[in-house]
Amino acid sequence: MDEEVIPVLHVADAATAVDWYTRLGFAKEWEHRFEPGFPAFVEVARGKVRLFLSEHRGDARPDTLVYLRVRDVDAVAAEFGVTATEAPWAREVELRDPDGNRLRVGTPKD
Repeated sequence: MDEEVIPVLHVADAATAVDWYTRLGFAKEWEHRFEPGFPAFVEVARGKVRLFLSEHRGDARPDTLVYLRVRDVDAVAAEFGVTATEAPWAREVELRDPDGNRLRVGTPKD
């Protein structure tokens, strides 16, 4: 098993969040609820990158910032209708998911 870090992001509605993260290239891996009607806890993945999306109170705070490195930030920018900017270390865009979590997405400079 490879060791990894998986950020947990708070979401109000897991289904809405999964739809948004799908636009970013993630796919839903699994969903857990302790009982029907209880809050959802979902894993989404993009290759080896994973995020947990939680409807549970107290699991994470809104306005979290996650940095995501991708091969083609311009494709991400086009999908979300934003323009990538140049930073000394990468070409980047900053996005907010429907719950206000911030994602800085960048392609490192060579």
